[in-house]
Amino acid sequence: MVYFTSDLHFYHDNVIKFANRPYHSAEQMNQSLIKNWNDTINADDEIYILGDLTMKGPDLAMKILSQLKGIKHLIKGNHDHFVDKKSFEPWLFASIQDYKSITYMNQKFVLFHYPVLEWDGYFRGSIMLHGHQHNHADYNYRNLENGIRRYDVGVDANFMKPVSAEQIIEFFKDIN
Repeated sequence: MVYFTSDLHFYHDNVIKFANRPYHSAEQMNQSLIKNWNDTINADDEIYILGDLTMKGPDLAMKILSQLKGIKHLIKGNHDHFVDKKSFEPWLFASIQDYKSITYMNQKFVLFHYPVLEWDGYFRGSIMLHGHQHNHADYNYRNLENGIRRYDVGVDANFMKPVSAEQIIEFFKDIN
C-alpha cells in the first residue's frame, strides 16, 4: 500500500503548543508518533513524508528513521535541512526530492510540502497532497465541500498518523 504523512516535527517541543497537539513533551509526542506510524505501516508499504520530519539535525533524524517501518520517500519541507549534512545517510530514504507526482489505483497525486492553488492535472481530477500548514481535519472537509481536490496529509489533520492513498481516494470519491 501507499501512505502519506507530513509535519511530524520529531523532537520539537514548540510544535506541541503551536499546533495544539495532545502531548506534554516532545518525548511523549515522539513515542506516540512512532507507535501510530508502526501500527499503520508495514515493512513493504511505501510512505511519502511531505516534509518536516525533524529540525534537530542528522543524528536524531537517522535515529527516528531507523525506528519507522516502510519504504520511506522524502518530499523536502522547510525544516528538512538534515538531508544536506555530510553526516546524514541518504540511503535511509528510497528517494529525496522537492516535488513528485505519482499514480496509484489510476489516481494521480501531486506531492509537495506546500499547498498550491493549481497543480499538474488540476482540471483532470488529480489530487494535490501537502503539509506545512498544520491544519486540522476541518481544512480537508472544507476543501471537499468546495470541490477542491487538495488534502493536508500532515499528522495534525489525520489523527497523528499516516493516511493511505485509498482513504484519500475514498474521501474525494463524490467530487466530479
